[in-house]
Amino acid sequence: MQIRDYLAKVGSRLANEAVSMPLADLLEQMDLMTGPSERRLIKNVAAMMFCEHPEKFFPYTQVEIVLFPGGRIKDPNNFREIPKIKCTVPHIIKSTMDFLRTNIVIENIHKPEDDLRSQRHFNYPYQALEEAVCNALYHRSYQEYEPVEIAIEPDVITILSFSGPDRSISMEAIREAQLLKPRRYRNRRLGEFLHELEFTEGRSTGIPTIQDELKRNGSPKARIETNEERSFFMIDIPCREDMIGAVNLQQDKGDATESSQKMQQKMQQKILDAIKLNPHITTIKMAEEFEVNRATIHRHLVEMKANGIIRRIGSKKGGHWEIIES
Repeated sequence: MQIRDYLAKVGSRLANEAVSMPLADLLEQMDLMTGPSERRLIKNVAAMMFCEHPEKFFPYTQVEIVLFPGGRIKDPNNFREIPKIKCTVPHIIKSTMDFLRTNIVIENIHKPEDDLRSQRHFNYPYQALEEAVCNALYHRSYQEYEPVEIAIEPDVITILSFSGPDRSISMEAIREAQLLKPRRYRNRRLGEFLHELEFTEGRSTGIPTIQDELKRNGSPKARIETNEERSFFMIDIPCREDMIGAVNLQQDKGDATESSQKMQQKMQQKILDAIKLNPHITTIKMAEEFEVNRATIHRHLVEMKANGIIRRIGSKKGGHWEIIES
């Protein structure tokens, strides 16, 4: 979404003037410039909201979606990665929700014999998912070189972002997963823009909204997890129990396993080629080069070591990889 499109959407008084107004003046009017008069700079939020490639300034400004048809624990090697969702933050949110609405969210309509009204339930209430996705993009740290990751399993959708909740929020409040009210906000200006676009409600209502929507839908309560260092924020949105497995997460009914195996082989060959060129290559470097997240690379490295394809020589930082000749 460009600046002028945004102004028109939110009904700003600047919408008509923006057509002929110089960009620098428009940014000033929208409070998107900072610094002394002799050296004005564009604020970070301008790149997040209106730059089509914000990852140039904030690496890994993207959402990565992985589907696990058999579950991450029971069948971790059977997975399907969706093409990375990039662009402005509003576009990322919209495209992510479009995917979830089209491919994951399904509705079940039941007509009780003793009631004239039909009962409508969803495997995942759309509003709960939207709040969780918006919160992940709003509250994440854009200084962390990690994407927002969404793992979809038959019984739960997990949304992971970095870094974690502010330390002003107690661990007890996080465990209760009801109301997280920080004393300070990360990306406050971004939150204001998302509120104007009606993506978020603001006022720390995201988690309560998620829990209310799940309760109204007859779904179990969402769970939140972080660590003492507050380095990540993870929320599990559970599926309504009587609709678990209702969505076919396989790519194709006949060849999903074969397709997953081919993807694994292709990625592992890339890793082998990278190690041949540079035995000291890091997990981070491979993730950047192959445009996948570090968890994906780590998963392949563990499997390749277990299968006797590669081994690690030396320490984690100062060591190197070695290909085992068979």
